[in-house]
Amino acid sequence: MIAVFVNCATVIVGSLLGCLFARKITKTFSDVVTTGAGIISLALGLQMMFKYESIICLALSLILGGLLGTLLNIDGAILKLGSKLENLVSRKKSESAAPSDSAATTENNAAAEPAPDKKNFAYAFLNASVLFCVGSMSILGSFQAGIDHDYTLIFTKSILDGFMAIVFAASMGIGTLFSFVAILVYQGALTLLSSFIAPFISELMLTELTACGGAMVAMISFNLLGLKKIKTANFLPGLIFVVLYVVAKRYIPLP
Repeated sequence: MIAVFVNCATVIVGSLLGCLFARKITKTFSDVVTTGAGIISLALGLQMMFKYESIICLALSLILGGLLGTLLNIDGAILKLGSKLENLVSRKKSESAAPSDSAATTENNAAAEPAPDKKNFAYAFLNASVLFCVGSMSILGSFQAGIDHDYTLIFTKSILDGFMAIVFAASMGIGTLFSFVAILVYQGALTLLSSFIAPFISELMLTELTACGGAMVAMISFNLLGLKKIKTANFLPGLIFVVLYVVAKRYIPLP
């Protein structure tokens, strides 16, 4: 689990650096950072997506996964979780900042200083969580760490995630930091269960999972660039359909 903790730490540090950086730039420069984050996400997503071996698998997984995710409203559920985290952080911050002897002073301060990142907190949490968890490095790296105690891949991913956290936090806010919760739960579970899961993960499955995850990263880029509002998290069930497709292909001659 040490590799997972390192990955969480780099995202936390990167997010803090991104937020500090964002406070020193104007709205105009902030828009430039957001556009840059969108282009980087687009390039990363396309690079991952074009690794597919079966376009049929990719198409079916995204469409069926998107329909199921929309039905379950996964995007809304994750945004609600992000909002709860935001409220928790805001409450603790206000409690520590409020003077104990003057309610009037507290009210004046609240009116003068609006809570930071109110609009973007849950959105940043959602997008960063998807970005840091859908790649093949998360799966393969967790398996290597759990089975062979080889942390090289996860440490490499940690460095990349740290830099991406700087860019995302600078463009979307402190919600990016709390994506470490998703990394801790997702990669932690994969690492702990790696010896049981690894025998069922073939190279083909890993390739198709990477392609499907890349499509979701590309969706994030569309949101950042303002090209189209996409509820990215609703497509997460597509990863399940990838697994089902690859397993079925062992017994049925699918394209």
